[in-house]
Amino acid sequence: MTNKRKIINDPVYGFLTIDDDLLYDLISHPYLLRESQIKQLGFTYMVYPGAMHSRFSHMLGALNLMNRAIDVLRSKGVTISDEESLGVKVAILLHDIGHGPFSHTSEHMLADIDHETFTLLFMQRLNEQFNGRLSTAISIFDDTYPRHFLHQLVSSQLDMDRLDYLARDSFFTGVSEGIVGTERIINMLNVTDDMLVVDEKGVYSIEKFIISRRLMYWQVYMHKTVIVADNIFYNIMRRARELYKPTDETSLLHFLTHRHSEADFRTDPSLLDLFATIDDNDVITTVKKWIHHDDKILRNLSSMLINRHLSAIKVGNQPVTSDLVDSLRERLCQLFDIDRTETEYYIGTGILRNNAYNFNDQEIRVRLKDGSILDISEASDQLDHRFLEKQVTKYYVYYPKELRQS
Repeated sequence: MTNKRKIINDPVYGFLTIDDDLLYDLISHPYLLRESQIKQLGFTYMVYPGAMHSRFSHMLGALNLMNRAIDVLRSKGVTISDEESLGVKVAILLHDIGHGPFSHTSEHMLADIDHETFTLLFMQRLNEQFNGRLSTAISIFDDTYPRHFLHQLVSSQLDMDRLDYLARDSFFTGVSEGIVGTERIINMLNVTDDMLVVDEKGVYSIEKFIISRRLMYWQVYMHKTVIVADNIFYNIMRRARELYKPTDETSLLHFLTHRHSEADFRTDPSLLDLFATIDDNDVITTVKKWIHHDDKILRNLSSMLINRHLSAIKVGNQPVTSDLVDSLRERLCQLFDIDRTETEYYIGTGILRNNAYNFNDQEIRVRLKDGSILDISEASDQLDHRFLEKQVTKYYVYYPKELRQS
């Protein structure tokens, strides 16, 4: 008989405990094991070499924090049944199971649905395989379960997902700005009127959490080199889609040459299994082969990504002018001997937006000593409403480095 009580050594938290047969079986399932071959931060390792951690390790880390949060809430008199406890643990364990290769980088690239929809599709399929044992987890995940605070633990502005990825991404990138008082924040959690709140003593920790998240977006998640790599990868996939005819040669090429909707995945169950076979390794192996492709553009772009000969990028506070883009395109036509339409694979523009806080996405509530509830913008001396609602917007243009020398 298999021992399904396991202890896993995690570099961020130490030993993590798997204390239920269902959790063990889910962790051992091919759908979840696939996430061990998908990088949490996509191409961020091109900037921070240590950022090689996987979605799988993040999902285990979030599960560990959920275990701790449940213990804290129960110790404060919040009633959480064993069924609810297991349900919310399963929900946080599987919350990222729908991510494709290189995580957010491939969003909408291989199908016309987002990773949250893929997650729900995977959870529903697993529920069939496990004879309905994931029903509570699914209702918590999609916020149809009657106790709303359980959903907030999984998905809100102060959920176990965000607490883990800030700690984990900071650890593996070495960016200290992401270090937050995770244990302190969890110890300050409470529930009032079916709403997740933070006890007043935890305000300072929440302030640092919000500021740290904003800093991590600029320094890690939206680092200009990562933005360039993401755009090159997108253009590689776009060029391949234009060159290849519909085929079933590989799983990756199938999804590049067939555009599937959510309805397709629900009608044809085999599509989800096919999608579940694709990970970072398939993408990199294929792109490596394309370095020798007959098509010059696909060949050049693939070489740029694999050999890290990335484009130059300029980021500023003002929109990129059409005159600048036109000038870059004209020079590139001469330099690379390509026509104007083909320059779109090498030159592009975009917008970066960074919100510290979203007032329309389950605000962080603070419970004062007198029992009253305030939004963090009202309870904090440091983060007023104006600071929290401010959205920082930047604009960028990327182009081959050769244009800087021509």
